[in-house]
Amino acid sequence: MEAFRETPSVLFAAHSFWEGVDVPGDALSLVIIDRLPFASPGAPLVAARINQLQQRGEEPFEAYQRPQAALALRQGFGRLIRTQSDRGIVAMLDRRIVTKAYGRVFLSSLPDARRLEDVVELSRWFNGPVRPVRTIR
Repeated sequence: MEAFRETPSVLFAAHSFWEGVDVPGDALSLVIIDRLPFASPGAPLVAARINQLQQRGEEPFEAYQRPQAALALRQGFGRLIRTQSDRGIVAMLDRRIVTKAYGRVFLSSLPDARRLEDVVELSRWFNGPVRPVRTIR
């Protein structure tokens, strides 16, 4: 981690990255989230919880899977912004966040942030002066 903080680096990490790595400041300016962080329904604990909810007549996706994934996404987003002076980009590559109705739940779970979809506008923002955050959803 010391080498990561001191030299320009790229860090590719799994879900465990969201649970314990703390890199405040300029060393981390981009977090790429390739897919929404749904837990595998085949994982033993997840499967047991899904089964329990189904037996109670509840919908596992609505009651468990979606809320847990939204929390995990918020934690991943939080890896980037650790202090008041931190700034950077969270790149969401999973189109479901804008194409599925449940994507609104994910977006609303995130801290206030500017949403950009144009690479030129993104470049201007990132290379320009620091501006206050304004939510665009």
